[in-house]
Amino acid sequence: MSPSSPDRSEQEQRRREERKALEERGIDPYPYAWDTDARAADILDTFDDDKHQPEDGEEGPYTVSIAGRITDLRVMGGSTFFDLRDETGRIQVYVRAQDLPDDYYDEVFTELLDIGDIVGVEGFVFRTGMGEVTVRAAHNFQLLAKSLRPMPVVKETDDETYYEVTDKEFRYRQRYVDLAVNPEVRDVFRQRSTLISTMRDFLDEQGYLEVETPVLQPVYGGASARPFETHHNALDMPLYLRIADELYLKRLLVGGLEGVYEIGKDFRNEGLSRFHNPEFTMMECYVAYKDYRWMMDLTEDLLRTVTTALHDAPTVEFEGNEIDLSGEWRRVAFFEAIEDATGFDLYQEDRDTVYDVAANELGLEEADAGMDLGGLLDEIFSETVEPELIQPTFVVDYPIELSPLAKKHREKEGLVERFELVVAGREIANAFSELNDPQDQRERFEAQARQRAEEEDVDPDDLIDEDYLRALEYGMPPAAGLGIGIDRLTMLLTGQESIRDVILFPLLRPEE
Repeated sequence: MSPSSPDRSEQEQRRREERKALEERGIDPYPYAWDTDARAADILDTFDDDKHQPEDGEEGPYTVSIAGRITDLRVMGGSTFFDLRDETGRIQVYVRAQDLPDDYYDEVFTELLDIGDIVGVEGFVFRTGMGEVTVRAAHNFQLLAKSLRPMPVVKETDDETYYEVTDKEFRYRQRYVDLAVNPEVRDVFRQRSTLISTMRDFLDEQGYLEVETPVLQPVYGGASARPFETHHNALDMPLYLRIADELYLKRLLVGGLEGVYEIGKDFRNEGLSRFHNPEFTMMECYVAYKDYRWMMDLTEDLLRTVTTALHDAPTVEFEGNEIDLSGEWRRVAFFEAIEDATGFDLYQEDRDTVYDVAANELGLEEADAGMDLGGLLDEIFSETVEPELIQPTFVVDYPIELSPLAKKHREKEGLVERFELVVAGREIANAFSELNDPQDQRERFEAQARQRAEEEDVDPDDLIDEDYLRALEYGMPPAAGLGIGIDRLTMLLTGQESIRDVILFPLLRPEE
């Protein structure tokens, strides 16, 4: 049954009538609990014909109590086979009329149960004449949850899957159905969980402290993005959902913590795409007395560890390419990468020259006459360099216009000590030698605030985080910071093309 079948309402009405009939017979369609002692995959893995296969007509020694959803139902007179699916997989169940209470099989089991219902089964395990390991419901059978909406029917053979739910819009809106009928989707989110737990274990082993910083902030900062706004009634003050964790985490370095990290949600009130969701997950880490060169080595080690945890090797297939995260990754300077891709050396060129190259020489449609120098350089890089970087590449030494929180380059004028890690044509990580000079930071904040105030018609003083500047004035040690987009990294390591495929409940437009 596809999600849009025309007789869906008729089926829903029939199921509601079945629920009423169950209640009239004194059967609770939603009982409170069921004790399980086994799962489908465990039964299939541990069944041993020599130990567990019963003699003809006798009960087998391997008894189990399982629960799950009915996904296929095959009634054959006085007996029925159905597939039961739990979190670990599918197993066949065999039910005979004589194993159930009087009239239960004819009046309840075959008349009032459907595909999609969740049931509990207690009985023994055997192998059928067709060779399939099966649970016979010889001891107990109970309905645990009546499904009032028909599930899309998905049938699997050794070679093919039929009636698969492929409508992306349906899958994203009704993720619970997507998870219920597509085990490979559940696998993606298990891998995501493994990714995060492996990352957390790695950082804990380094001795870094996991912390939690405010999601509601009086002044948002740490990145350039439009925030979500809210209002605190009791304090009668505006607040913003954070766009980054950075400024609060660096306050902790001032406080004497020398290695901190946070894995949590950030929010940006901007557009949606297959790479962008307004609510997304970041890992940010800050380590005192280190710089961006040191952080490159840590990043290599961290992502190799995570990739190996998911794939048993530091390699992954993505969009037809084998991505190799072993060895030392390529490092290329920002302006050198642009020159290699376009033939234009734009280092220390003025804004008008860069605009002419972007709009006229390269013909970039997004190069707008109102863009500042940083925006134009970012557009050129994004369009000409980034898509070509397939193997892991550290792009280093960015123009200062793009990095208001990074330390000035110790050797090159107009640059900062920053890297972005690009893999498969997309940014995975961003890192700085962190700016800890309070005077330099104030000047950059003020310049950024003036520009934003003009664009947004607000008071520039309201855009400057004075408390963060005060913290820097107490003294923050030299430090390296790293941010990794968990969603994009999950896309890469699980082979997903859209960020919506790695977020359980992505934001969507309202249903019509």
